[in-house]
Amino acid sequence: MAISTLTDAMDLNSTIPTTSAPDTYFTFPLFSGFIIAHIILMTAAWVFVLPISVMLSIGRARLASTAQLTFISINAVGLLFGTIYNNKTPEFYENNVHNKLGWLATWIVSMQAILGLMRKYGRAENAPKPSYEITMAQYRNVQDLRSVQHYRYSRDSGQGTEPSTPRNSSPSSPQAFDEDREDAPILNRDNDFEDAVGEKHNMLTRNIARRIFSKKFLATTQHQVVTYTCVLHDIADRLILFLGFAAILSGLVTYGGIFKADGIFSGLAHFIKGGIFFWYGLLTLGRVMGSFADIGWSWNIRPPTSVVGARKAAAPTAEFMESFLIFLYGATNVWLEHLGEKGKGWSAGDLEHVSISIMFFGGGLVSISTPVLSHKPQQLTITQCGMLIESRAIRDLLNSTLTSPSSTTSSPTQWQPPRTYGFSTNPIPAIIILLLGMLMSGHHQSLMVSTKLHSMWGNLFFAAALARGATYMLMYLSPPSSVLPSRPPSEIVVAFCLISGGILFMSSNTDVVDVLAARDLNAMFVFTVAMGLTALLMAWEVVVLAVKAWAVAREARGVARGWWLV
Repeated sequence: MAISTLTDAMDLNSTIPTTSAPDTYFTFPLFSGFIIAHIILMTAAWVFVLPISVMLSIGRARLASTAQLTFISINAVGLLFGTIYNNKTPEFYENNVHNKLGWLATWIVSMQAILGLMRKYGRAENAPKPSYEITMAQYRNVQDLRSVQHYRYSRDSGQGTEPSTPRNSSPSSPQAFDEDREDAPILNRDNDFEDAVGEKHNMLTRNIARRIFSKKFLATTQHQVVTYTCVLHDIADRLILFLGFAAILSGLVTYGGIFKADGIFSGLAHFIKGGIFFWYGLLTLGRVMGSFADIGWSWNIRPPTSVVGARKAAAPTAEFMESFLIFLYGATNVWLEHLGEKGKGWSAGDLEHVSISIMFFGGGLVSISTPVLSHKPQQLTITQCGMLIESRAIRDLLNSTLTSPSSTTSSPTQWQPPRTYGFSTNPIPAIIILLLGMLMSGHHQSLMVSTKLHSMWGNLFFAAALARGATYMLMYLSPPSSVLPSRPPSEIVVAFCLISGGILFMSSNTDVVDVLAARDLNAMFVFTVAMGLTALLMAWEVVVLAVKAWAVAREARGVARGWWLV
């Protein structure tokens, strides 16, 4: 990187030609080395190091602190380059949110690391010592006592001259050891001073974090602060990646100089909606890899309460979360579709978007439920409270049209709930996404590039809905019978289509389309880049989840073998 050569141009700001003055950081020709270094370091920190750090922290791995320190170091160097670049360049994007959001994210990650240390050392201090540690302490005390006796016998020049001590007795004999045990504290004062100095040195060289958080801070704040620290740390672990995602997008917006004036409405709409599909695609891939199996989200039977606890056993199904997101989107977005055209008349495009929002509102409402799995001997039943399709009340009401089993002579096993009752196969969310894909595939835009982009991500969502339908067919024909993840292959297709479709969705906003048209770039260029980026992100997510699984297994082996406590 030719940063040293670029520093020679520090005084050239006034020599920029006025005939072709740049209006964005992307087109500014000077000091590009600093911004390139900033982009590379921030990408390495937020895309590669931070996910590893978060997964290790969620897995309560001891390597989490090392990963967090690595992230903070790389992020600090990246901030340095960014600050230097800002000081040397004109202000092309006034009041941009990237600077504020970047510093906010940095402080939150730093607090996350501090909370992690407080949680780690707070629990370690309050944890009871295991039996092997007590045994080792007793063994060290015996060894210290023996070394003291050996030191006395080797320095006592009058040994064997006392009347009470036989001249021929051995210093190492049991009789001599017992007789001199009461005299053990009477040592040379020089040795007492050396022992005191050595003990003081050991105390001063203890771990700094353990001294601060365990002995001083937690000793005065007791159990409540530890509990609140754990809660805040868990929240930070699960939100910091989304904040980093927002910081990266705001950096792209600031660097490209887009989303100014009224363009902010179109940009935010596409970034938020596309970002939801993008992250849900990552979530779907995580479910395929076995994440959330403890709450039954990996196409598996939910483990019993005795295994996962009451809180996880009462968690809603993944279909409920999908339905709730669809319902929430429709309920909120129906009032925002005309926000960018406030004060103007309603166009056909505005009415199309409002109709889509109403479809989301109704589709999410018709499929919302809150299922709770319960385990009984020889069967698996599902208890649901909610409404409409998955409502247990409606299902039992419809089943009541059959004759009661007490009035028939049929076998009681014929009246047991079907196996399909133990797994939700609600197709409404998939149908909503399928319809959205069909609508966007034919959604007309003013520019051909925009029309093509909308058609591409619409087709991808259509394919994702078809793949989800294939998953439901597999699950209906052969319901899950194990608590282990079933990993249907069709869900990998769903994840790929949602991630890539979300990227294209975010790229189809008005400002980005105008930039593509101005630089003579077609929609296939964006499509190709999105496909490659999707494949890399999916591969990296699998690696990150594998690292978390390895760390959790390593911690379990360490505790089982007595390597560490927590």
